[in-house]
Amino acid sequence: MGSLRSRFALLIALLVAGLSWMLGSLIGQDASQRIRDEVGRDLAEVSFMMVDRLDRDMQNRAAMLQVIGKLRALSQPDDITEIRVLLDRLQTEFPSIAWIGYTDVKGTVLASSDGVLEGASIAQRPVFLQAQKQVFIGDVHEAVLLAKLLPNPTGEAMKFVDISLPVFAADGSLVGVLASHLSWSWADEVRLAILEPIQKRRNVEFFVIGQDRTVLLAPKEMIGQRLHLPALNEVTQGKDLWAVQEWPDGKQYLTGLALSQGHMDYKGLGWTVIARQQLDEAYAPARETRRYILLWGIGLAVLFALVGWLLAGYFTRPLRQIAEAADRLSAGEISMIPALKGTREIETLSDSIRHLVDSLTRHQTALGVMENLAHHDALTGLPNRVALESYLPRAQQRSQANSNCLALFYLDLDGFKPINDQFGHAAGDLVLREVAIRLRGCLREGDLVARLGGDEFLMVLQVPGGEALAQAQLVAERTLGALNAPIDLGNHQVKVGCSIGGALWPLDTSNLSEALELADRALYRAKHTGKHCAVFHAASKR
Repeated sequence: MGSLRSRFALLIALLVAGLSWMLGSLIGQDASQRIRDEVGRDLAEVSFMMVDRLDRDMQNRAAMLQVIGKLRALSQPDDITEIRVLLDRLQTEFPSIAWIGYTDVKGTVLASSDGVLEGASIAQRPVFLQAQKQVFIGDVHEAVLLAKLLPNPTGEAMKFVDISLPVFAADGSLVGVLASHLSWSWADEVRLAILEPIQKRRNVEFFVIGQDRTVLLAPKEMIGQRLHLPALNEVTQGKDLWAVQEWPDGKQYLTGLALSQGHMDYKGLGWTVIARQQLDEAYAPARETRRYILLWGIGLAVLFALVGWLLAGYFTRPLRQIAEAADRLSAGEISMIPALKGTREIETLSDSIRHLVDSLTRHQTALGVMENLAHHDALTGLPNRVALESYLPRAQQRSQANSNCLALFYLDLDGFKPINDQFGHAAGDLVLREVAIRLRGCLREGDLVARLGGDEFLMVLQVPGGEALAQAQLVAERTLGALNAPIDLGNHQVKVGCSIGGALWPLDTSNLSEALELADRALYRAKHTGKHCAVFHAASKR
């Protein structure tokens, strides 16, 4: 079995470690929820930023082409060379324009950037068919006519977004169509521009989904696939959304979504931008926080265990001194337990043990029955009725031999029952033990106090015959004062008093039994004259 000191240190270590684990779990769980909410909102915001940027760029390019379409060079196409120079300059200034051309009313390309498709007919292409009356903006598609005519360093399939518009003469008649193909790589540039700052903080992927759920922009292996996520059914224009979604790869992702809502006169193409991050990566800061809390908890547990071990040594040192003194007392090396200073409990324990040893020593000399535990009350340690019956004849003989008198006190506690009723029997037992300690403190050499039962006690005092009543009254007043002091119950303080009935032997009667009865009657009078007082038979006769 370990020492109290070791157990105390171990208990502190376990408590600190357990508290750290509990706090780590609670904080980790709360942090995970907060981080998930924060990251989810961030993903929804960057999704909106990207789809808004795409919409704005599309609207700006359409507006720019509308301005170009109103130029005299196009509305009065007298010089095709001038138109070609204009288109080449436009492509140079805006690299996202992969091809731009000017057709006649039949769809034949009259002029184009770098001369690509000049003389060819695009009459059957949507870029011409849909733009004869109003501005046409077409969704992402792969190149058909231009696939082999435009430079393609990557070798990947080329994709375009079409913007075309009619060109009218001054009289309002159609003179041609200005058609352009915007390279879809422009969307990837937008993605990279928005992704770069957030990528430093978390690993995020972007997706652009068409109106038919086809993946337009994503990692290469997913482009062209149909994506089915429950959250796609919930996202609406003007309201970004985030949710935890299971993707086709079977993994859980924090997913932010934003639906295209167009910009100004551009109504949008129904694109949805999605930003996602793996759930494990999103929770990584929370796991790291929990790990740091646990590591600090272990460190603090060791530190507090050491501090607890040192403090326990400080507080248990008086206990060891008491134990050593008790061993020396048992061996006959010393005659009493020394008084120890320290905490109130240690001092009380030291005083109690000293009083107990002193009482045992005195009673062993006077009575001889104190060596038997059966003669003592189990709760208070005071002599009981059996011990009292053995003690009284010897006290009577000693008093006669010394020409002394015996002062007999019956004591009954006042206000004890309400304490029992209000605070319980455990508190009542504590009060009785404290009363016993205080009664012992009022005794002198050769005196005895016994517990008769409940809250009733009997004190037997050796007093000189010439001033027996005065001495008895002095001890009674001291006893009343000792018991009137508050008693600490931990969370509460209570007060009890006592009533004392006294008689003197052989002054009141030569029969010791009758003297006890006289003291009992005096107690009855004391209880009925106001309590918290001492009444003596001898004094009442005067």
